[in-house]
Amino acid sequence: MLIDCTVEKEAILYERLPNDKVRCLACARYCEIGKGQIGLCGIRGNKDGKLVLYVYGKVAAAHIDPIEKKPVTHYMQGTKIFSVGTTGCNWLCKYCINYDLSQRRKIEGADYTPEEVVSQALENGCQGIAYTYNEPTIFLEFARDCGVIARKHGLFNIFVSNGYCTPESVSMMKEFLDCITVDFKGNGEKQFVRKYIGIPSAQPVFDTVSRLVKEKDIHVEITDLVVPQVGDDLEHAKKLCKFIYDTCGPEMPIHFLRFHPDYKMMEFPSTPIKTLENHYDIARKEGLKYAYIGNVPGHPYEHTYCPECKKIVVRRYNFDILEWNLDVQNRCKFCENKIPIIGPLDKGYKEKRFQFVG
Repeated sequence: MLIDCTVEKEAILYERLPNDKVRCLACARYCEIGKGQIGLCGIRGNKDGKLVLYVYGKVAAAHIDPIEKKPVTHYMQGTKIFSVGTTGCNWLCKYCINYDLSQRRKIEGADYTPEEVVSQALENGCQGIAYTYNEPTIFLEFARDCGVIARKHGLFNIFVSNGYCTPESVSMMKEFLDCITVDFKGNGEKQFVRKYIGIPSAQPVFDTVSRLVKEKDIHVEITDLVVPQVGDDLEHAKKLCKFIYDTCGPEMPIHFLRFHPDYKMMEFPSTPIKTLENHYDIARKEGLKYAYIGNVPGHPYEHTYCPECKKIVVRRYNFDILEWNLDVQNRCKFCENKIPIIGPLDKGYKEKRFQFVG
């Protein structure tokens, strides 16, 4: 695939190969790219023997979101997040709700310097920046430059990621990242990811989670998109939950997300609620204390329950917080059990937190 684009910045995550080829180190595809060509993601290409990030400073989408939308339920609850993304992606998901961005192989977007991204976040009263909508690992150098400046201004940084990373990209995340949600799809089952994502296996995602949980300064949460008929096998859900328990411990939050038909999978139904509840039950049986069901507003498994007294400590409706039964040290007000939520509830959580930024 060839590209003709004037927007360019030399990438950091790559190595040079003979004959002016380069090997990209941003994601687990490790694309080897010839001179004048571009990687599968559509935004990292070889120009004159150097790897160039063509979307550096090209923001294709920007919104103000509640942090709970990511979804993040155990970190800085009630805050507003400035969410940004670019075009391109390293996965080819047939169900992607952001396919217009992720599967677009054209460099487009508004011009933003890292300083301007941070300024927009601050001007709109946000407490953090999320790199999302498409896979942020593929524009990691731009995210890193934004994130380093953001931290200097008291903002935190979040990745919404598929986790298809490398040791090199995780190492760069450590320079600025505060929180990440890693999204397994279809329980990470091999046949599902091959057919509906276009990757050989989800093993690099498992490896990324193992690396991230060792980084004590990066808060991690896990999501799993449960796709009916093709990605909802309970045995594979059990294997995933066992891995999370063994690798991350019983307090790792896991979110089972409801699939809605989109893109190239319009013929599929939405995930039955019972299927999601079965996944939730498996997570609890495998010892995970904080399981959630997402994309089902009003479901009782949106709430955070104290594992000791079983009472609701955080009551939610979709992305809104309705009730907060934790003290200033995030202990349950009913039994004083410590709940592993980082940060207090932001006092402005009841304000409208959704906004498009033009």
